[in-house]
Amino acid sequence: MKILVGSKNPVKINAVKEALSLYFDNIETIGIEVDSNVSVQPIGEDTFIGAKNRALKLFEINKEQKLKANYFVGIEGGIIKQFDKWFAFGCMCIIDEDKNCGFGLSPHFELPDGIVEKLLKGIELGNVMDEIQNEENTKQKLGAIGFFTNGIMNRKELYIEGLKVAVVPFLHKKMFFK
Repeated sequence: MKILVGSKNPVKINAVKEALSLYFDNIETIGIEVDSNVSVQPIGEDTFIGAKNRALKLFEINKEQKLKANYFVGIEGGIIKQFDKWFAFGCMCIIDEDKNCGFGLSPHFELPDGIVEKLLKGIELGNVMDEIQNEENTKQKLGAIGFFTNGIMNRKELYIEGLKVAVVPFLHKKMFFK
């Protein structure tokens, strides 16, 4: 089974491989960089839109290039305000060969006001975390969740949880798709 992932980030590619291997055999994951067509730091529903845009772009690339992939996965990190607090989360969109679509969300984790202020100005969470940790490219390592959980959870684990549930509609197609 061939799965296209809308990113070259090894964290996202490996999360897809690990999560979907729980459901499907002989998985090959291929990362292709595609644009989300939303802000670099999506807020609220733009996170869903960005994930779906990535998956749809992969669907089109698959058709154009005859890659014979079975699933197309877009992952988008975003922030959302709930219960008067700001949370970071990952949104996963999976599309199949018939253009059926399923969504999943990672666990949400609370963000401090100082970081949220920067994100609302359009700065990407990964860049803010690089600055805080005085490192480069932390989003391809533990990510913000790794920092805030003191290394107990990493970005790949965060995404795996959302991917595990994004596949639900495909496991029960008759209930979800007409």
